[in-house]
Amino acid sequence: MNIYIITGTSKGIGKAIAEELLKDENNQVVGVSRTCSIQHPNYRHQPMDFSDVEAVEHNMQKIFHAYPDVEKLVLINNAGVVGDIGYVGENMPNERFEFVFDVNVVVPAMLMNTFLQVYQQHRAQKIVVNISSGAGKYPVDGWASYCASKAAIDMLSQTVQLEQNQRGTGVKIYALSPGVVDTPMQGQIRASDVSMFSNVEKFRKYKENNELASPEEVGSKIVKFLQNTDKYQEVLLSVRDM
Repeated sequence: MNIYIITGTSKGIGKAIAEELLKDENNQVVGVSRTCSIQHPNYRHQPMDFSDVEAVEHNMQKIFHAYPDVEKLVLINNAGVVGDIGYVGENMPNERFEFVFDVNVVVPAMLMNTFLQVYQQHRAQKIVVNISSGAGKYPVDGWASYCASKAAIDMLSQTVQLEQNQRGTGVKIYALSPGVVDTPMQGQIRASDVSMFSNVEKFRKYKENNELASPEEVGSKIVKFLQNTDKYQEVLLSVRDM
């Protein structure tokens, strides 16, 4: 039996990954999100709002149950927000930076920390996948908080992998960029004002020209990746290269 703990399973890539995994009766999925949109005997939903960090901390034990006989334990930090799109210093509320970093960095770090602590002595294969973005590697005007949060996830993933290597645990940590996917986040991006995001027309063209990957296509590739992680030695990876 394999256990997959996935955040953001109510829609988009997270839901697609969960549904693909549930096609195999040997997989059990724990979905962590505000709402439940999956009904399956091997699916357990844990409601949680990542913008409420204190509540997340108090409910960690509801996510990470004891699984003494499983062969694989996987945490997928998929939930994320782009936040307010706009220029820093121009009508950007300070509290919106906190919101983006709580959801995109602080809670994923807490989940990864707890996952590694709880299952430290477990003999199962252990994998953590943090869903990243190309925006964490290249600056995009209007996306300052999102770019910075994904850059933080990339460095966090690399540092934790270094630590696991130093301890010789065998745990694998990845920061995986899914590419440009047709998700609700993309709809928010396309609705941006060009004065706040100079490349908005480019993203509108992606949709018009059917150049966006579907969540199901990306979810399938990520599941295949999870079945063959031994061939990937780098921490920072892109679905486009798979």
